[in-house]
Amino acid sequence: MSFQWLKRYVPRGLYGRAALILILPVVTLQLVVSVVFVQRHFEGVSNQMSRDLAREVKLVLEHPELAPALDLTLSPVGESALPAESQRRWFDFSGLVVTQTLERAVPGLERILLPDDFDVVLFVRGQDGLTRVEVPRRRASPTNAHQLFVNMMVFGVLMTLIAFLYLRNQLRPITRLAQAAEAFGRGRHESYSPAGAVEVRAAGHAFLDMRNRIERQIEQRTMMLSGVSHDLRTPLTRLRLGLSMLDDEDREPLERDVEDMQRLIDAFLDFARGDALAAAAEPVDPVDIVESVVDDAQRAGRNVALVSVEGEGQVSLRPLAMRRALENLVNNAVRYGSCCEVSVTLSDKSLRLRVEDDGPGIPPERREDAQRPFVRLDPARNQDKGPGVGLGLAIAADIARAHGGVLRLGESETLGGLRADIVIAR
Repeated sequence: MSFQWLKRYVPRGLYGRAALILILPVVTLQLVVSVVFVQRHFEGVSNQMSRDLAREVKLVLEHPELAPALDLTLSPVGESALPAESQRRWFDFSGLVVTQTLERAVPGLERILLPDDFDVVLFVRGQDGLTRVEVPRRRASPTNAHQLFVNMMVFGVLMTLIAFLYLRNQLRPITRLAQAAEAFGRGRHESYSPAGAVEVRAAGHAFLDMRNRIERQIEQRTMMLSGVSHDLRTPLTRLRLGLSMLDDEDREPLERDVEDMQRLIDAFLDFARGDALAAAAEPVDPVDIVESVVDDAQRAGRNVALVSVEGEGQVSLRPLAMRRALENLVNNAVRYGSCCEVSVTLSDKSLRLRVEDDGPGIPPERREDAQRPFVRLDPARNQDKGPGVGLGLAIAADIARAHGGVLRLGESETLGGLRADIVIAR
């Protein structure tokens, strides 16, 4: 049996679902108790009291002198005093039982009036004419039945509120854990201490252990590559000194090889270190970052243009990291294409930075691989147009993930080449 249709009506938040789990059984229990009480107890008591009243009415009609002793009032009335129909308030459920019982048990009963909770008025036709009989309502049905429903509602609501407050305190550690995990996913380090139930504390300690292991791994990787880079710089320096003593014809090709090796080492170290990611996020105008990157590319003689800006406002970003990601995308675009177009779309929910080129693009089945470190897509991108180690898109993807966003690759509809979107939730 599938309950997929039920998910549309269930709250999506943790507090909403907890409140539903808490309130639904209380309301259901009250309804069941109310129905059972009305049908099996209250209705039965009212029926029994009404039958007793019917016997007393019949006895008084035969022997009027017994009326004061039975707390009944008899008074002959004319036909004009007979109401057009019986009366009962719509919410008087016990009055319905009283009316049905008396109509069956009292012969000659014409009308029954139940105007309030205190009186019952009967109009009975006998041999001597029409008689009005007044009876206290307490003789026909219980008068304090509503107290049960009032107590059930009041105490049900009170205990639900108290239980919700306790439940909220139990859910707060889960919310704090989720916030700390989300912040860590966005590259922020928020203080967090496990609290709450044993299971929540266990999850909190597991999260702290995981965060510490990831941070140690990143630190060890950075230190390792920094050491490798430092160790390689010394022999490269010696190679330069040795090459400087050779003739120009033999020296220039070897120096180019040494320069390529130096760039590769710097690229590896740049990717592992991620200095720009260590800065704290701050509210900035993303349009200013994009305009700065485009201006720098234009001054360098590259065919780069900012073609569209939609929306305005500030977004919490790491300016250096976002500038670095955008520069990588622009550099890739002008390396493998002849022109590059940049656009910014800022809405209430997200920020989108788009870079498009007219190059060969990347096939859909290779786009996920293109975002991995050290992956070079020779069939899709011509590596002869410049040196590269396959880190440009990987660095941009890491920066996007550090901001809680994503890097999406697609095909440009305007230029026909690659379209790279950095999408970050606000």
